[in-house]
Amino acid sequence: MPLQAPPIFVTTSIDENEAQPGPVSPISSSTTRYRRDSDAVTPRTPTGDQITFLGVDGGARSRSSSLGDSSMLSGDTALPDLPYNGIDTISVAEALNPDPGTEADFRVQGINPFAFTAGQLNKFLNPKSLAAYKAVGGVRGLERGLRSDLVAGLSVDEVTLEGAVSFDEATRLKKRGTLGSESTATTGSAADDYTAAKTGGTTRNSAPVERQFEDRRRIFKDNTLPAKGAKSIWKLMWEQYQDKILILLTVAAVISLALGLYETLGVEHPPGSPPSVDWVEGVAIVVAIVIVVSVGSLNDFQKERQFVKLNTKKEDRVVKAIRSGKSVQISVHNIMVGDVLHLEPGDMIPADGIFITGHNLKCDESSATGESDQMKKTPGEEVMRQIEAGTASSKLDPFILSGSKVLEGVGTYLVTSVGVNSSFGKIMMALRHEAEATPLQVKLTGLADTIAYLGGGAACLLFFVLFMKFLAHLPNNNGTAAEKGSEFLDILIVAITLIVVAVPEGLPLAVTLALAFATTRMLKENNLVRVLRACETMGNATTICSDKTGTLTQNKMTVVAGTIGLDSGFSAQTEDAKDEKVSSIPRVVSTFSKWTKDLLLQSIVINSTAFEGEEDGIFAFIGSKTETALLTFARDFLGMQGVAQERANAQIVQLIPFDSARKCMGVVVRLPDGVYRLYVKGASEILLGKATRYISNVGNEGPSDRELTYEGVKFLTDTINLYAERSLRTIGILYKDYSQWPPIGAKVMEDDASMASFDDVFSEMILVGIVGIQDPLRPGVSEAVKQCQGAGVTVRMVTGDNVVTAQAIAVECGIFTEGGVIMEGPSFRKLTEAEMDNVLPKLRVLARSSPEDKRILVRRLKELGETVAVTGDGTNDGPALKMADIGFSMGIAGTEVAKEASSIILMDDNFSSIVKAMMWGRAVNDAVRKFLQFQLTVNITAVLLTFVSAASSVDGSSVLTAVQLLWVNLIMDTFAALALATDAPTPQILNRKPTPKSASLISLNMWKMIIGQAIFQLLITYTLYFGGMTILGYSTENDAALKAAGKATPRDELNTMVFNTFVWMQIFNEFNNRRLDNKFNIFENVHKNYFFIAINAIMVGGQVLIIFVGGKAFSIVPIDGVQWAICVVVASFALPWAIIIRCVPDEFVHKHWHNLVRVFSPPVRALAKLTPKRSEKADYQSDEEKGKANEVKP
Repeated sequence: MPLQAPPIFVTTSIDENEAQPGPVSPISSSTTRYRRDSDAVTPRTPTGDQITFLGVDGGARSRSSSLGDSSMLSGDTALPDLPYNGIDTISVAEALNPDPGTEADFRVQGINPFAFTAGQLNKFLNPKSLAAYKAVGGVRGLERGLRSDLVAGLSVDEVTLEGAVSFDEATRLKKRGTLGSESTATTGSAADDYTAAKTGGTTRNSAPVERQFEDRRRIFKDNTLPAKGAKSIWKLMWEQYQDKILILLTVAAVISLALGLYETLGVEHPPGSPPSVDWVEGVAIVVAIVIVVSVGSLNDFQKERQFVKLNTKKEDRVVKAIRSGKSVQISVHNIMVGDVLHLEPGDMIPADGIFITGHNLKCDESSATGESDQMKKTPGEEVMRQIEAGTASSKLDPFILSGSKVLEGVGTYLVTSVGVNSSFGKIMMALRHEAEATPLQVKLTGLADTIAYLGGGAACLLFFVLFMKFLAHLPNNNGTAAEKGSEFLDILIVAITLIVVAVPEGLPLAVTLALAFATTRMLKENNLVRVLRACETMGNATTICSDKTGTLTQNKMTVVAGTIGLDSGFSAQTEDAKDEKVSSIPRVVSTFSKWTKDLLLQSIVINSTAFEGEEDGIFAFIGSKTETALLTFARDFLGMQGVAQERANAQIVQLIPFDSARKCMGVVVRLPDGVYRLYVKGASEILLGKATRYISNVGNEGPSDRELTYEGVKFLTDTINLYAERSLRTIGILYKDYSQWPPIGAKVMEDDASMASFDDVFSEMILVGIVGIQDPLRPGVSEAVKQCQGAGVTVRMVTGDNVVTAQAIAVECGIFTEGGVIMEGPSFRKLTEAEMDNVLPKLRVLARSSPEDKRILVRRLKELGETVAVTGDGTNDGPALKMADIGFSMGIAGTEVAKEASSIILMDDNFSSIVKAMMWGRAVNDAVRKFLQFQLTVNITAVLLTFVSAASSVDGSSVLTAVQLLWVNLIMDTFAALALATDAPTPQILNRKPTPKSASLISLNMWKMIIGQAIFQLLITYTLYFGGMTILGYSTENDAALKAAGKATPRDELNTMVFNTFVWMQIFNEFNNRRLDNKFNIFENVHKNYFFIAINAIMVGGQVLIIFVGGKAFSIVPIDGVQWAICVVVASFALPWAIIIRCVPDEFVHKHWHNLVRVFSPPVRALAKLTPKRSEKADYQSDEEKGKANEVKP
């Protein structure tokens, strides 16, 4: 295959908010370094052939990324430009000596085929060390020592390596020529000199991925961090069992079992008496404890597995590497030491390394070093040259740090450390900590503690009452010591079980299950949740600040209109058909001379960073959507043969990358006649201000221009506004010829006198024309915006487009309506806080905004109490995404920085997916409230029923035994959490306003249902327990005979009915709690929730099974069909009773609620003050924080 020219390595975008295209298939590419020759940059291939800088082959780079806004950057790091003293005085041994505690990194198991160890390569950083860099022979020494190639990268055929390269061979061999120079072509590659790969097959096919780079993995490891030790199921069970209540129950169960066994085996029973089964209760409690522990730990185990799966998907991404001379996309986990990786603006750097070559590379290393300024990188060979010449200064920095971000420029770098050996990997390993609790979990934990204190108080009071009764009857108690001990133990068990029922340990479980379920389902609906708390927060979002390009629109740009000069207008839109000056695109282009066509073609193709490639196996232009639209126009109407072919004939002198401040980009080309031509394209209104002349005759074979008059400027301004009103993005195209470059009298760049300062020459240009590009709305966006507005969520559009274009799009998608306000970023940022507060309620569009404007908007909205969601795709959106309550980044078009700063990634870049996230967020909050409403009802009923029945009975026994209460506890804690947490959201969930941050966890409507259902359940159970014998006509006359015969008494049957009715009331009430509003249809979409149906089937089946075979273990007896009917029918009245409760006016409840609060709040507060408060912070501290806290203690 013939060697192709290198791809473009300068990223440009007309609009900084533009998205980047998706991945492309592996293609051929090579990297060169560029040098000047006769006033022009003339790169050369490794074979010495002259090529142009912008030449591109049929394949190309993976994508283009948005540049950061220069207004956000504070400039290069200001370091003194002094000689770097100490490089020559430090010996190799000293420069590469192990630091204390890192000796293991310098040792290698077996033979090391490389010249260096992982420890030696780590010496480049922490702190950055030019001495260590010099000691390894610079980037060329690394190339030889790591058996790589700076141009071709690693070989895809490499498995194991034969032989070994010594340290001396790597660092002392004669330096090869510079990249891209003739000397490079005459010297063999590092792979030829040192590498012999064993592929086990033909060299035409790359080695299997699992077998590639075995030696490299062995010596330097791969780019993954060890999986965080997932807890085993047994450890989770042990942690679940550490609950103090379960330990108390265990003690009680052991004592009960011991006494039961003693009574069964150690005591003589009268002949003919039924066998003693007192030990069954102890066994039943043990079984119940095992079930509670098992269910809880299995839920935790499942949750951990789900989140590990989600995190694996979150952390995996693709990067662009060069292997065997071809640009390929590989998983970030497959990066090896010795790989050559591409760097582009917006990329999160995946591994440490040394900068090879590129253009104007600047990185943000604040996350790794704390250095807030951007760090300009110097190519490795240039650094080595200055070190050898004795002119090296401390400003030289060839080091690429993992975890840092590329802000500007492009290039390639050689990977030197990966995974746990990289600087980012070391930080990540040091900072590993448990996931923080979400705000809802913290709030619920506090509520659970309060309920537990109240339940504990009730249990203590019950124990005191029953113990006093026990002591009072003790003188008349003729039972054995074992029987008396058993009676006391029964009292203790009932009190402890009451605490178990009162403690709502299912609340945190409900949140966990709801979040786990929601995040899994959201992933299927194109929302990847990175930060768990964002899921629940999104449900209460009050405003969304959305990007336009790629989120509201399709990000598929097409040239649909244009004006070349002042007289040649064309349009593909029907509304222009009546305009005599406007014709179809083919008709207008047919009037162009060859010179005009070539000028327009070169302005588009040469002054561009887009290129040809493949997306999903289909030919496509890869780059920003504006540039790909222009290239498509050039191909379809200007006769462009191919991007690579067109660029191969151009001799590039200077590149002016896109700058988001000046909204344009440019390139200087040396023409065959020796003339230097500057092409510029960018935002039309800005470029129009720089033009003084325009092309006057498009049919003329040669330059033909006239002065741009006031009337001409007005005509072009009106044209720009006309395009903007139709939602078209307007792009201006300018050019200017010079006899030499840099022009006489022009300012030059500080670091290169052969490069002119663009701002100094950017004036008195000739206008080629203005084109309008359309980016249509995504399907469903208007409906999604309407849904948000109906849900009480304000949608604002924040865009870099001008006011007219922004308004047209906002009107089309329904964001801007009558009474709304549109502002420009520069005006908005100048407002005082008071003025801003007056504008914000009506502000709907912020046009011509910078990332700083977006950040100011988000900050002020949050200060006003709004819950803010923000979308962003560019590197410069990072601050706003991080500041927002919920940051949405684009999964397809978003840069790595944007994804890192966001909490949720939209996998399809679609605004409609935000609406789905809002629905699921509300579903999570609703699920927790449903469960809370259900559990508090059971809590109140079970505690009062147990207390009253135990206190009123002669022997101190409760109508609900310990084992029965444990079954109820299992129902209301685990099963109900599973059932109520899995309801999927319906469209109706958006028909209400967001819940304010200050709102109580339990609404007044919820209290109405809780108290109403508790009253109903207590009335039913008290009536059955105290009056059931009379109502049902049961007699106690034959109790003694029945007991002697071992048969059930009517009272035993009634107690079984009370237990059965109580459980069935909970089952029916679970259906009531599927709604939190006052609507009646509690069965809505129940057929779609298979979890709910299955769990209720288990609960019903379990209850039936217990009644039929529970026997002595559950202290129940068999009941007949009539008794079953009474239980189920009476319990089913919970459904119509709920309708009655919902009919009670909320105003009536609100009126009397404050009186109840005034009566009951003082004792609750007093009890809370007496109980020790648990530190929520301590519960969720990282290991590092806990360690620091312990160090402070004396």
